[in-house]
Amino acid sequence: MYLKKIIAQGFKSFADNTIIDLDNNIAGIVGPNGSGKSNVVDAIRWVLGEQSVKSLRGDGTMTDVIFSGSKSRKPLNSASVTLVFDNSDRHLPTDYSEVSIKRRIFRSGENEYYLNGEKCRLKDITDLFMDSGSS
Repeated sequence: MYLKKIIAQGFKSFADNTIIDLDNNIAGIVGPNGSGKSNVVDAIRWVLGEQSVKSLRGDGTMTDVIFSGSKSRKPLNSASVTLVFDNSDRHLPTDYSEVSIKRRIFRSGENEYYLNGEKCRLKDITDLFMDSGSS
């Protein structure tokens, strides 16, 4: 099992739909200061259920992770991150060879979680990873 893809939209500095394709030979993500490396890590932690906004370098509420706008762009009303895992080795206890996990938050503070495109609870996601040795 390995993280195959990260899809972020409206999450922190990722205002546009951003797709990061990874393969099982990736050892790290590098780039200059301010390029969003820490936001990639925050996105992964957030979609896996991080509940502390301070751990995600936010100031107040979890809605701080939603793109807040810039000089040339308006703030967005929601943020979402999807992690796609290659599960062809069946490391995760599911029959799917590819597993996607998505979290979405709205300005209202409402969160939604999805497992393979189906709405679910955070508990369903944590249960999937619980005995996998991956979390």
